[in-house]
Amino acid sequence: MLLLFVAVAGCGGENEKVEQGQGEGAVFSPVPLDLDFAAYTEVPVDFTPVVKPYEVEPGLANVTNKDMFILSPEAERMLVENGFVVVPGQNREFFMLYEINSYEPVPSFITTDSMLHNYHLFFSHLLRVTEKEKLAPELKELTAAMLSASERQYAALKGTAWENAAKRNVGFFAVAGRLLDPKMPVPEQVKSEVKKELALIEKHAGIQESPLMNMGQDLAGPEAFKEDYSQYTARGHYDTDELLQSYFKAMMWYGRMTFRLKSEDETKSAVLITLALAEGDNGQKWDRIYQPTCFFVGKSDDLSFLQYQELLEEIYHEGAELKEIASGGEKWGAFIKAAAELEPPFSNSIPIFEEEIQPDRQREILGFRFMGQRFTLDASIFQRLIYREVKENSRGERRMLPKGLDIPAAMGSEEAYAILEAEGETDYEGYPENMNKLRQYIAGLDKEYWTQNLYWGWLYTLESLLGEKGEGYPSFMRSKAWTRKNLNTYLSSWTELKHDTILYAKQVYAEMGGGAEGVDDRGFVEPNPHLYARLAALVKMTREGLASRDLLEQRDRESLERLEQLALSLKTISEKELSAIPLTDEEYDLIRSYGGQLEHFWLEALRDTGVDHRSAIGDNPAALVADVATNPGGIVLEEATGHIFDIYAVVPVDGSLRIARGGVYSHYEFLWPMEDRLTDRKWHEMLDLEEAPPLAKWTEIFIAP
Repeated sequence: MLLLFVAVAGCGGENEKVEQGQGEGAVFSPVPLDLDFAAYTEVPVDFTPVVKPYEVEPGLANVTNKDMFILSPEAERMLVENGFVVVPGQNREFFMLYEINSYEPVPSFITTDSMLHNYHLFFSHLLRVTEKEKLAPELKELTAAMLSASERQYAALKGTAWENAAKRNVGFFAVAGRLLDPKMPVPEQVKSEVKKELALIEKHAGIQESPLMNMGQDLAGPEAFKEDYSQYTARGHYDTDELLQSYFKAMMWYGRMTFRLKSEDETKSAVLITLALAEGDNGQKWDRIYQPTCFFVGKSDDLSFLQYQELLEEIYHEGAELKEIASGGEKWGAFIKAAAELEPPFSNSIPIFEEEIQPDRQREILGFRFMGQRFTLDASIFQRLIYREVKENSRGERRMLPKGLDIPAAMGSEEAYAILEAEGETDYEGYPENMNKLRQYIAGLDKEYWTQNLYWGWLYTLESLLGEKGEGYPSFMRSKAWTRKNLNTYLSSWTELKHDTILYAKQVYAEMGGGAEGVDDRGFVEPNPHLYARLAALVKMTREGLASRDLLEQRDRESLERLEQLALSLKTISEKELSAIPLTDEEYDLIRSYGGQLEHFWLEALRDTGVDHRSAIGDNPAALVADVATNPGGIVLEEATGHIFDIYAVVPVDGSLRIARGGVYSHYEFLWPMEDRLTDRKWHEMLDLEEAPPLAKWTEIFIAP
């Protein structure tokens, strides 16, 4: 039986890791990065919550504007009971709902969901533009240079014990070259293997033995290298653009194919690649791709040429040449031994057999990757909460796939853990113990760890959703229902993060509107000052980091400055609401105009895809999907967001209660066939045909039927 263990990503000094214990079950995190991109500047938060508690009377008798809204009896009951209710809706984007509010007009409830979605839009836009304009051309040049270097090495090594390793590399870079340019000629000596690899990639053929990686080796069964070719389905933001599709497949190839240390022949290939990267400016080309992706997502979770180069210099000498290394001898044996002692990956993304067949997982997965996928905290959490890290449950079942709630639970959410416990997810042997280890470790991380790159910074922003709200907060925020609403927000924004970074992060396995005059439509901001502060700091870090490497055009710089200022304004408004300080007319105007501002950001973030008018909303909805973990039995875990739902909250304004309406995510988690990993386009069709799976049962406490 094949088992795929969740794969995980962080840049900077390779092989720098903080360790708590060693071996399976250990908890790791990369050392804070010293990247030449940007620092994270914390935004101070200053408030003391003093909002007086209030109750909503039956029939909404004490709500001043109840006649503005028509709610079902069940929605009204939940609004009275919890002070808020979420109602399923059909809006394709957040700005549509808020502009309707402005036109009607009704008070707007500005949500953390809508601001987090704004950041996703720009993160995705900036990554797309960087990939298309900078990284894809650089990757094509690097691939051509490495193919030429590999052919020269092959010619020099023919007839030696290194010939097969050199031949493998010619094929390795030829596959990537054809993925980037289908017309690129393939060297004659590897045509057969390259053709087979490309066929498996194009068929998304699932888990198969790799013709190229296994060439020239008498390997079978557990010893043969296997790849999950379903991973080459272009998805995320890559599925609608030909250039991004080819970039996706080539980077997936470079990120997943492993030259395993347990195979001397594959290790020879890795050393030859290391030597080729030292030629000319090949190493600089590699770094110009690696460093920006580190800033977005994190550093590689696998051994790279940086560690191998350091070892070669240590065991041989600086500038050691091909002839000397290929001569073998004691130094080569010393290199193999030293490489085997390097840190293994935090998480496994290679299909391997269960522990009865392959008990030493580290031996199976330790190896070199040309542009390895990245360490991420969430994937590391997943890795430690599935089989083989946790054993069977009381029914003899294995936990082959994680749950999205594992992540907020590990980050300290008691409600997330309670839901998992109620669903039987904590019944697996070792799950509670591993969860406790993760919680202790994560609770001890300081700000430098949380803000080492944009991926971690996004998770740090989401962490501010997990604390339960105490005395002094508006009454609608002080219930189990609201805690679960925040978990829904957390999981939805996390899903957007996984969607945007699906290539890099390892799996385990301007209208402002106008309405009637004289209507009191003063709205309310969901008061979470810490989230808006962290989001503002993250946006600033994004802007300054990309600008420092000339990866940001002026128009995007201005949009990010505007987004940062909006987050800071919402932080200030939140602090005033919680401190019972009246808002100014200008602050109420900002709430009224929120829909127009969201539309501006939406248009700016999608302009690189050709969107220039709101009429494109039908083809560019907020809904998206990402597979986040794989069970080699043929199933993946899909996380998705759907249409924007309405949220109605009873909020205090000037000493009286009113209903304000806003938008929140809808979130879905479901199993799906591995051979049909969902793209956004397929998911949109499912939503349009009303074929989406049911929402999680734990959301029934706050979502009206």
